[in-house]
Amino acid sequence: MAESLLLLALVLALAWPLGHYLAAVMRGDAMRSDALFAWIERPLYRLLGTHPQQGMTWRGYAGAFLLSNALLALAVWVLFMTQAWLPLNPDGVPNMSWDLALHTMVSFLTNTNQQHYAGQAQLSYLSQMTGIVGLQVVTPVMGLAIVAATLRGLFGGRQAAGSEAIDVGNYWADVVRATLRFVLPLCLALSALLTWQGVPATLAAGPVASPVEASAEFKEQKIPLGPVAPMVAIKQLGSNGGGWYGPNSAVPLENPTPLSNFMSMVAIVLIPVSIVFMVGPFTGRRRFGALVFGTMLTMSVISSGLALWSEGYSRTATDIALMEGKELRIGTGASALWASLTTQVNNGSVNAMLDSTAPLTGLVSMVNMLINAVWGGVGCGLQQFIVYLLLAVFLAGLMTGRTPELFGRKIEGPEVRLLAVLVLLQPVVILGFTALTLALPGVAGISNPGFHGISQVFYEYVSAFANNGSGFEGLGDATPWWNVTCALVLALGRYPALVIPLAIAAMLAAKRRAPEGSGSLQIESPTFALTLIGIVLILTLLQFMPVLVLGPVADHLSLTPLLAR
Repeated sequence: MAESLLLLALVLALAWPLGHYLAAVMRGDAMRSDALFAWIERPLYRLLGTHPQQGMTWRGYAGAFLLSNALLALAVWVLFMTQAWLPLNPDGVPNMSWDLALHTMVSFLTNTNQQHYAGQAQLSYLSQMTGIVGLQVVTPVMGLAIVAATLRGLFGGRQAAGSEAIDVGNYWADVVRATLRFVLPLCLALSALLTWQGVPATLAAGPVASPVEASAEFKEQKIPLGPVAPMVAIKQLGSNGGGWYGPNSAVPLENPTPLSNFMSMVAIVLIPVSIVFMVGPFTGRRRFGALVFGTMLTMSVISSGLALWSEGYSRTATDIALMEGKELRIGTGASALWASLTTQVNNGSVNAMLDSTAPLTGLVSMVNMLINAVWGGVGCGLQQFIVYLLLAVFLAGLMTGRTPELFGRKIEGPEVRLLAVLVLLQPVVILGFTALTLALPGVAGISNPGFHGISQVFYEYVSAFANNGSGFEGLGDATPWWNVTCALVLALGRYPALVIPLAIAAMLAAKRRAPEGSGSLQIESPTFALTLIGIVLILTLLQFMPVLVLGPVADHLSLTPLLAR
C-alpha cells in the first residue's frame, strides 16, 4: 500500500508540469528551446513537404496518419523478413516467416507490442533498434497527434483556409514536435537511469558462460545483451510494452533492482497521466480537464485496489506452488500492482507471468483492457474516453428528455451511428474470434482445456483489440492462425478507434454553437462523472459478462475449494 501511494504521489508531481509543457508543445507555442529544436525540425518539414502552420481538415489529417502508417508497415515488414542478410546481426538471427513478420509489424505499428516471437532470439540488433524501437517511438506520438486534432475539433473549430471544413492542425508538425520535444528527452533520461541500475546498453554480441551444472547437451549458455536500456525506456514511457527478452520485465537484465521496478511502474503511467493534465490548458476548459482526471483516477484506484486484494486473497507468499510465474525478488504485491497498471494503460509489459496470477487478478486486467480508458495509451486512452463521453451525453439527454448536446453542439443521428459502429465493433470482433478459435479443432493451442483455457484465448484477443499486448502465456500463439487473426484484430482495434472520434469531432465543430444556459447538460460535475463511470461499467459488463463468467470467474470458483484445504 505504501508503494502504491508513493507511486501515485510521484506520478502526479511529475505529470502536472509535464502536462502543461505538453500543451504548449501541441499548441505550437514559442518556447525557449526553439533554438535547440528548430534546426532539426525545419529540415524534417522540408523533407515532408509541409509547413507547421499549414492546417488540415480532418480528412487530410486522417489521410496523412494512414499514409504514414502504410509506408512504415511496408518498410518494417520487409526488414523483418530480410534481417539475416542485413548488418548489425552479430548473433546470426535468421529471417522471420511472413506470418510472424506480419503479426510483429502490425503489433508494433499499432502501438501494441504483442509478441508471438521469442524475444531477442528472433530479432537482429538492426530489427530491434529500427523496426521495433523506431515504431515504439513514433506510434504513440501518432496517437497523441490524433487526440490533439480531436480536441481542436471539439473546442477550437476554426475554419480551414479556402474551405468550409474545420482546421484540426497539421499532422506532420504534431508528430515531429511531440517526438523531438517531449518523448525523446524523457526516453533519454529514463534510459540513463536504467543503465545506472544495470540494464545493458551495448552493441556487442552477448557473452558465453559455462553453467555450474553442465551436461553433455548443455555445455554452455549464451547470454543475450544489446541496446536493452533504450528499448525498455520507450517501451514503458510510450505505452508499448514489448520486451527485449521474451519474459519481458520479469528478466533481471531488463528489470534488475527494486528501484528499476519502481521507475518502470512510474514510467508506465507517466505520459498518459500527463496527457490528462494537458487537456485543461490545451482546450482552455480546466473544469473539463478536472472531469477527465477525476473519472480516470477513480477507475484507476478501484482497479489497483481490486488487483492487490485479489492477489493477496488468492495467493500467499508462503505457498511456493502458488508463486509460480512470479519473481521472488519482486513479490506478489508489486506483481499485482504492475499487472493492474500495465492494463490500465495500453502498455502490456509484465514483471510476472499473468497466466499464473489469481483468476480475479486476470479478470481485473481483462476489464481494464475492455474499458480501455482507465488511463489508456498515449492519446488512445483519451480518444476512447471521448467516445464514452459522447455516449454518456447522448444517454443522459435521452433520460432527461432533452436533445443531447456537448458544449452547445447537438449530437444527432450521423454522430450516433458512428458511435454505434465503435460500440458494436469491439464485441463482434473479440467474441467472434474467441468463439471461432475455441470451436475449430487444433488451432487454439491452449495449455489448459478448462475454464482457464477460455481465459487464455479471450485474453489474447482482448489484448490485441485494446492494443495492450500482454498475454496469458501458455498459449501456443506462434502459428499462422494466431499471427494472421491477431494482426487483423490489432488493426481493427487501432484505426477505427482513432479516426472515427476525429470525424465526429469535426462534424460537431461544423455545427452552429448554441449558447449554454441553465437548461444545458452540465458535464463538468461529479454527478456526470459518476454517470459516465456507470455507463462505462454497464457497457462492459452487458457485452462481456457471459465470457467473463465462463472464464476467470469460473476459474476462481473452481480454485477456491483447493485453497481452502
